[in-house]
Amino acid sequence: MTVSSNTTFVVNRENLHEHTVLERDPIQPEDLTEGEVLLAIDRFSFTANNITYAALGDAFKYWDFFPAEHPWGQIPVWGFADVAASRHPEVTEGTRVYGYLPMARQLRVEPGRLSKSGFTDVAAHRTDLPGIYNQYVFTANDPAYRPEHEAFQMLLRPLLVTSFLLDDFMARQDCFGAEQVILTSASSKTALGLAFMLNHQRESRGQPKVLTALTSPGNVEFVRRLGYYDRVIGYDELETLDAGEASVSVDFAGNGQVLQRLHEHFRDQLQFSSLVGASHWDQRGGSKGLPGPKPELFFAPKYWEEAAGEYGTAALMQRFAGLWAPLVASMEGWMTITDVQGADNVARAYEDTLEGRVSPEQGLILTLAP
Repeated sequence: MTVSSNTTFVVNRENLHEHTVLERDPIQPEDLTEGEVLLAIDRFSFTANNITYAALGDAFKYWDFFPAEHPWGQIPVWGFADVAASRHPEVTEGTRVYGYLPMARQLRVEPGRLSKSGFTDVAAHRTDLPGIYNQYVFTANDPAYRPEHEAFQMLLRPLLVTSFLLDDFMARQDCFGAEQVILTSASSKTALGLAFMLNHQRESRGQPKVLTALTSPGNVEFVRRLGYYDRVIGYDELETLDAGEASVSVDFAGNGQVLQRLHEHFRDQLQFSSLVGASHWDQRGGSKGLPGPKPELFFAPKYWEEAAGEYGTAALMQRFAGLWAPLVASMEGWMTITDVQGADNVARAYEDTLEGRVSPEQGLILTLAP
């Protein structure tokens, strides 16, 4: 695929409201060195999870995957690309891959650790970054891949892997002996994934914990209709919860005020407090000096490496696949896919996601191609 410009969407790392489009010179096949591959980026998803990547970009080195000129940063996204040119003997042109991409039209990678299922980008600047983000899957050899479900794979698989790992973590701890699991930003796709998994496996685990959703008042009815939670309340009703009920908090919102209210309300009855996302990125606050347990950050890539070391990667992926199919089937029933094309429309989609204007029922699939 020949392009006239490697159109690239970037944001100001210090001010996420500021963004621009860079029209970079395209990477040409002759620019590749031996062993390199040029990916033509086709489509990618964009969710509140990508805002988390930006909000935590410095702390977790998300900006380092696809470096940009200061002060700009490229937000990583999940999507599909095709091999446009290859100087690697085992990666052929036309091969379609799924993986971690920049919001751009092209990406140069250096495939290593090849297997039947895919390869790892072993470019020097990525070697010290979490390995789970450096892997590219050959769609032709991915047993879960379906061309008609590409949008759901982009939107859900990265989020649901986090949901899956959280589910495993909570199950291994027997939910810390709590009677109730509270999920903030409960309409976010990662929270919904965790709620579905906890709910789906209750009988087999013998863990009849109460699943409580905390969400914006405007999303209460939507979340309630899904049936993933036992009770759904708005943030304004938080203090109506029984403060004497032993509880676990899983915070996907990153809203410092909500987290403080949770800790002050439950105090020592809060058995564990987990920090996962930052969908309310602009209201993030400190977690120091709160009553009850000290909030602990859950970093999915690290937990994946630990779990894969214990269970084996193949066994872990098999367990994930067993939950992936029923969850996607459930979400297909209520999620609407919206395709967004061109730099101007991508910018609007970014702003809408940043400002929380995207309905939880909507899934955005973006391309920078005009």
